[in-house]
Amino acid sequence: MTSIASVTLEVADPTAADRFYTTALGLGSRVRLRASAAPTTGFRGFTLSITVSQPANVDSFIDAAIEAGATSLKPASKSLWGYGGVVEAPDGTIWKVATSSKKDTGPATREIDDLVLLLGVEDVKASKQFYVEQGLTVGKSFGGKYVEFAADGSSPVKLALYKRRGLAKDVGVPADGTGSHRIVLGSTAGPFTDPDGFAWEAASLTPTSS
Repeated sequence: MTSIASVTLEVADPTAADRFYTTALGLGSRVRLRASAAPTTGFRGFTLSITVSQPANVDSFIDAAIEAGATSLKPASKSLWGYGGVVEAPDGTIWKVATSSKKDTGPATREIDDLVLLLGVEDVKASKQFYVEQGLTVGKSFGGKYVEFAADGSSPVKLALYKRRGLAKDVGVPADGTGSHRIVLGSTAGPFTDPDGFAWEAASLTPTSS
């Protein structure tokens, strides 16, 4: 089975970005950074989501991110599915922090349950077929709306597909955007480029730390 081996964000200032992701979000080696000046405007077509166990943890991550320079796109609040909020990191990457729980069960922690990469695509069914042909295994699928791929324990993130406009609406930004996605994905089956222009490179799995 093909696995996601790495996620690399392309940023203008890797040193500053590393400080933000290490201090504010505690991501450790889950996300890599690479210098880039590639032109990009508007929505970059993807989001990264941190899932945690309780609302207090959501608030802890979001408060730390904003204190470290992130911009609030959606303040943390309750919804039908749980509790969460959205911020834009100083490098322009959009992050959602959420939990399915609506009540705290203890003091806030900085523990990350899962890291999920959502790619906003024009045609979910076509992109799903493309990724299946690259060797990824579908874990969950809801027609032409959402697809989640199975991941083994060594992958730093879970990969999912969502309609681009729906994803932009979910995080509170316009769907329009041009230029570089500013993200490169590493795969045990790479290199390749998907139908929406997301680039994958060949990479091997390495242990991750939170």
